[in-house]
Amino acid sequence: MKRAGFTLIELLTVVAIIGLLAVIAIPQLTSLKVRAQVAAMKSDLRNLVTLEENYFAQNLKYASDLGTAYSVSAGNAMPTIALTGDGWTATMSSASTGQVCAVFMGSTPAKPATKEGAPACEETGSSTVTP
Repeated sequence: MKRAGFTLIELLTVVAIIGLLAVIAIPQLTSLKVRAQVAAMKSDLRNLVTLEENYFAQNLKYASDLGTAYSVSAGNAMPTIALTGDGWTATMSSASTGQVCAVFMGSTPAKPATKEGAPACEETGSSTVTP
């Protein structure tokens, strides 16, 4: 008589393979979420640069608060904008990812940003800058 079905060894092999794939995939998904959050923060800061320059073109000064003209992506906090002598700096951080991003215009850099108008990020307490 021939039985239909799987043996215990075959089932354990499949479970072991699925477990191995899960061990590999879960850290990759966590890393992907962090990279997506950092990309959203950089995008929000690029939008801020555009709005600040537009505000400057209309008013011949920079704004420390753009009000309802500026909003950030879901999950991001509003950046802190500080006016400097010839420009401004903005920083935003994410407690969930441990990242801080910054952008500046003018001659006063905002760490971790080193190039005017180009947002840069780094892990809190780290010296690694992501361009």
